[in-house]
Amino acid sequence: MFAKEAGRRIGDKHHTGRSGVRALTVKAVGWARSFPISRGVRAARQWTAVHLASLPWNNWAEDTVHSVLLSVSELVTNAHLHAVGTAHLVLTWDGACLHVSVADSDPHLPSPPVTDADAGATSGRGLGIVTTLADSWSVHSCHGGKAVTACFRPRGGPGPHTG
Repeated sequence: MFAKEAGRRIGDKHHTGRSGVRALTVKAVGWARSFPISRGVRAARQWTAVHLASLPWNNWAEDTVHSVLLSVSELVTNAHLHAVGTAHLVLTWDGACLHVSVADSDPHLPSPPVTDADAGATSGRGLGIVTTLADSWSVHSCHGGKAVTACFRPRGGPGPHTG
């Protein structure tokens, strides 16, 4: 587990720095772990569930918890299928959104989900599921591979990235 606390000079009513700009303390908590194919999707989902239990909204935002766990399963599965290797999972709670990032070694960025996928297909729906469950998601190249990040805002909580 890593915990991060950083001061930013934007918008807190309690402190004004020398520059005249008000300071805001940003607190975030997060965890990171790698899951080789041999450890599997189930291990990633169980590991995520343990860390979700420590978040303040875990008991009253059950739908969000289930959405996160299903999305972790889909993203780690995609990493194992397309990169044929280790999936690197990072969870970060910033006070508004839980960011779920899965990185792998495949440099090919995924295509946007297809809305009219073949009803008989046994694969190809992972990002469509994440699109439906997450408040937002993005993909970017990193370290010779890619990372897919989905943001989950507990229902009834503050809007994502608003201040």
